[in-house]
Amino acid sequence: MADGGQLDERKRDREVDVAVIGSGIGGLCAAALLAKNGNEVVVCESHVTPGGAAHGFERDGFHFESGPSFFTGFSVEKSNNPMRLVLDQIGESVEAVPYDHWNFHFPSGLFVSSTNEERFHAEIAKFTSEEGLAEWRRLEARMKQPQAPEDLGKSFASLVDQEISDPFLRHLCDFDAFSLSGMDAGGTPLAEMHFMFCERFQASVDYPIGGSQAIVSALIRGLEKFGGRLLLGAHVDSVIVEDGRAAGIRLRRGGVIRARHAVVSNASVWDTPKLVPEGALPDDYRRESAEAPQCESILHLHLGIDATGLPDDLPIHHVVIRDWDITAPRNVCNICIPSTLDPGLAPAGHHVVHAYTAANEPYSEWEGLHHKSEEYEALKQERAEVLWRALEKVIPDVRERAKIALIGTPLTHERFLRRHRGSYGAAYRADEGRVFPGATTPLPGLFHCGDSTNPGVGVPAVAVSGMIAAGAVGPPSQT
Repeated sequence: MADGGQLDERKRDREVDVAVIGSGIGGLCAAALLAKNGNEVVVCESHVTPGGAAHGFERDGFHFESGPSFFTGFSVEKSNNPMRLVLDQIGESVEAVPYDHWNFHFPSGLFVSSTNEERFHAEIAKFTSEEGLAEWRRLEARMKQPQAPEDLGKSFASLVDQEISDPFLRHLCDFDAFSLSGMDAGGTPLAEMHFMFCERFQASVDYPIGGSQAIVSALIRGLEKFGGRLLLGAHVDSVIVEDGRAAGIRLRRGGVIRARHAVVSNASVWDTPKLVPEGALPDDYRRESAEAPQCESILHLHLGIDATGLPDDLPIHHVVIRDWDITAPRNVCNICIPSTLDPGLAPAGHHVVHAYTAANEPYSEWEGLHHKSEEYEALKQERAEVLWRALEKVIPDVRERAKIALIGTPLTHERFLRRHRGSYGAAYRADEGRVFPGATTPLPGLFHCGDSTNPGVGVPAVAVSGMIAAGAVGPPSQT
């Protein structure tokens, strides 16, 4: 829709069943499912591009992802991956290319991970003894067993400590946990790791053609197919509270959207209470939300490079780990070269590259800098060196090949994605008995979804959060 049409939509008062704040994957999952269940739904997105941390963007013919790059369960007939389950429920799909291996550059050597169980175990055997491999098999067996409900909230480390003594395997457990939650094995809930172990050799690993934006587009198709609407450039100024319940939202441009049944916020646990008038939420809830622990932010390096002479079988994914202090700043560097599987993302003869540190770029080192200052630009170049060096392990002459280089920082996350202090998500540690807040809030009619409401910081976690929020709201007859 042209901007003029969107502007008219943003200024028009209306009444719906459910108003959703934010078009991140969590918000879109909730909205699409609610629309399918018979609700009249409107999603209000502050920016001109939907998708939140999963949106895509283009520069000089190179198509980049702002966030996730690792997906499972799209190319098989059935999958338990939550994102796939949502798409199945709304009758949508994405075209995806499967692949079966990717590279981990560990401090102790190259580990080629795989969806093939025999191959994966052969890699583990290179780094440990027969006794160590037996430990790992026992851990796998226990992780694949149904977990008692009272154990699911315990930390992954509580089980690792029972089964694993081998130092390399303990490091691997921390790395696996960090990949899912942004925390080590102690901080990561057992339930989240149970999903990973059950899916490791059962699900396909895929790259969706068009990147994460293709998933966003599929969710929007589902939303609109069932009568829902998405408004872009529609910044929510506040939640309307009447008679002790959330009754709608007020837009910064002046429009009011009244909600007969519910308001669902895809804003973070830190930001959602700020939208609610004083006195409508308990003081202790506001305080706990403001003090919620957070994962650190991300440093991004987006490149468009000349691919001349690079191997045709160059793997799409690489992870470079400097040392085994997994959560240390800028220690884990993720690299995705999606144009190896989706050539349409780059001009002919070129590749798109996305290198990033996940959940280990401290916001405090950037706080207070102006995004146009020389000091900010100098720090960007300095901090990006760790990503360049990680890339050189994969493509030694990557600097000479670069045609375009874009650096994103915690301030980029804060400014463009409305991320509280640039955060990658909440970090409620399981070994401290911390529990994610879930979909409900103390204010009747106000529900919550997104990466600060449910364990995990990736696409499966936010898809689950949207499913839970939609279930909590329910169809109109059950609200």
